Amino acid sequence: MATQENAGGEEATTQWSVANLDKKSSNVQPATGSIHSSLSSRRRRENGSRHTPSTDGLYVAPTEEEKRTLRKVAGNIPLISFSLCLVEFAERASYYGASGNGAGAPPKHSQKTAGALGLGLQAASGLTLLFTFLAYIVPIFGGWLADVKTGRFRAIVYGVIICGIAHIIQVVGAIPSVLRKGPSNAAPPFIIGLILLAIGAGIFKPNVSPLLLDQNRHQEAWVKTLKSGERVIVDPEATTTRITLIFYGSVNIGAFFMLATSYSEKYVGFWLAFLEVGALYLLLPVLLALIYRRLYKAPPAGSTELTKAFRIIGIALRRNKFQVWKRNFWDAAKPSVLAQDGITVDWTDEFVTDVHRTLVATEIFFYFPIYNLNDGGIGSVATNQGASMTTNGAPNDLLNNFNPLTIIIAVPLLSFVVYPALRRAGIKFGRITRITFGFLLAIVSGIIGTIVQWRVYKTSPCGFHASDCDIGTGVSPISIWWQVPNTVLGALSECFCNVTAYELAYARSPPSLRGLVMSIFLFTTALSSAIGEVLIPATKDPNLIWLWAAPTVALAVQTILFWFRFNYLNNDEFMTERVKEEAGVTVDIRNPSLEAFDQEAGMSSELEKKPEKE
Repeated sequence: MATQENAGGEEATTQWSVANLDKKSSNVQPATGSIHSSLSSRRRRENGSRHTPSTDGLYVAPTEEEKRTLRKVAGNIPLISFSLCLVEFAERASYYGASGNGAGAPPKHSQKTAGALGLGLQAASGLTLLFTFLAYIVPIFGGWLADVKTGRFRAIVYGVIICGIAHIIQVVGAIPSVLRKGPSNAAPPFIIGLILLAIGAGIFKPNVSPLLLDQNRHQEAWVKTLKSGERVIVDPEATTTRITLIFYGSVNIGAFFMLATSYSEKYVGFWLAFLEVGALYLLLPVLLALIYRRLYKAPPAGSTELTKAFRIIGIALRRNKFQVWKRNFWDAAKPSVLAQDGITVDWTDEFVTDVHRTLVATEIFFYFPIYNLNDGGIGSVATNQGASMTTNGAPNDLLNNFNPLTIIIAVPLLSFVVYPALRRAGIKFGRITRITFGFLLAIVSGIIGTIVQWRVYKTSPCGFHASDCDIGTGVSPISIWWQVPNTVLGALSECFCNVTAYELAYARSPPSLRGLVMSIFLFTTALSSAIGEVLIPATKDPNLIWLWAAPTVALAVQTILFWFRFNYLNNDEFMTERVKEEAGVTVDIRNPSLEAFDQEAGMSSELEKKPEKE
């Protein structure tokens, strides 16, 4: 018998332990004689639904009038979710800390900063983009592995093991005696470790956020009364947004660890930088072992659901003669329509709708490659820009840490100040509006980056050949701190774009496809890296202004198209009933009005949760 503690702002109602009530895979045993459980079960059978809050006596669904008039608030966040955020912090800290500027350009003057291998800008950009490409294309495999074969938790463990091996190899490659032998000896362990790190992270990354959001087992809106007497609606979408923001904040707290490795590599050596992240990585297996029994772990679905999805897509294409723009394109694959032609299939009309919703989400994701090119520039151009400016002892990687620092500050402000204020004012800041606003911030960021690069060229002793300048100090007198506005705006844009994309990947896909859909979003970063790889030959002076300006112009055009194509989704259903049914998301909320009835019957309203086995 256990209750689960929660944290989360103004919604301080006690949340009782979570239950998966799906009849096919129920692992929940009600407390002996629990009158709430028996009443709920009987009422659900009578009403034919597990998700009608107004009929089970435990929480009350809002009426249509209440939906229009009551303020929406985020619900409580299970404590186990914060533990998973700590897991994500440790993984991202080791990931970003170990993927620093080991291949960066060598120092030629006191104002310069350097990597250990001395391979130059193009090689550094190439390795950076290769690493990013692998880290974001491997998730396709990682998401499929979890959804079909292993389940999310086990896939995460596999990724952790591979990354652990990568860290050991990188520590060995960063030993001073190895580095002194030159790039021919130092580069192979660094590159091998980098590739293994990308593979392990690729298996880990697409599964951790779905596992995190799986812990929130309540996806129905319900009405509650605050201590102030105000009646509000606890909104599952607002709750998901808050959880995802906190998760993204933990990602960037981990990314902030780059600051420690930047100074370690500058003042002590690369061996210390890689040793630090390797030691931090040891937290991961310990944390995973501690939270294992408390996690809700959805079992793998096998290949059936994925096969059905591909069959639905194929039937819709064939019966519409590949005219994907038709208004009723997806109706052609619905059983109710196919039955008119004597065709029987093993899925429902609702599943076809969910496949359609999933593909709309993936279509949104493919607007992100151009956005990603604006978020920090192509390859190492931002780092190179900083290396061409006056640093006064600051590592050129230092400015990269303003990105996670900005996000760390923005996350609590958005979650607990900005978004609640907008809801209180009745302003709907919808999903597509948030992404569009993020795109606009990235456009302004790109404009600033372009202007700074132009000024660097204008003021460098070598003019439009500033990257390899040997004249005077070798750098522009412009301070590296002029990169801060570009970095800050890019970071703020992520809070609106990436966080909302995580929400869409989770809410608009069936539980059996969530890892794969999340991996498709991550794959768009790989596409950005592929575009960057194509542009590597142009990543040199005097072309760097265009490497800032061109993506900015492209994103501006794309943003207009994006808004007119998708703004209707601001009012679309957040999560369909069929998806809720399949996931078994529900929770018993203690209702004071039933306490007297419980006491009279001498029974408990708690449910005991037993962890599922994969």
